[in-house]
Amino acid sequence: MEKLIFNIDIKAPKEKIWKVLWDDETYRKWTSAFCEGSYVETSWNEGDKIYFLGPGGEGMNSLIESKIPNEYMAFKHMGELKNFKEVPPNEETEKWVGAMETYRLDQKGAVVDLHVEVDVIEKHIDYFKEAFPKGMEMIKELSEN
Repeated sequence: MEKLIFNIDIKAPKEKIWKVLWDDETYRKWTSAFCEGSYVETSWNEGDKIYFLGPGGEGMNSLIESKIPNEYMAFKHMGELKNFKEVPPNEETEKWVGAMETYRLDQKGAVVDLHVEVDVIEKHIDYFKEAFPKGMEMIKELSEN
């Protein structure tokens, strides 16, 4: 796996950016850069499961490994979802089980640096290199307006 790193400076309070990242309405907007109709099912509590879903019930099941409100969120990806259900591990999922995805908000003077790190298998690198900057631009726009 390769770790991809993305950064964007946002002129907004950390609390507003955090809400844009994780509130259902705005989450659906910025994650449309990855898949139109994306959403999550979760309690948003550290240690709990989170289901990253597309409109057809496909996606990933993960754990919220760490959560510091308005500062840091870490997801550990555990497996695949099909038809809204967890799929038993298979050869394909074994390649990325345990992959991490983290979001950090760092105050830098008048701006906040949104720093994202994501572990990606080779076949998805180009896709994420294209989709993440689009999603982050949308987070910036939603946070600054």
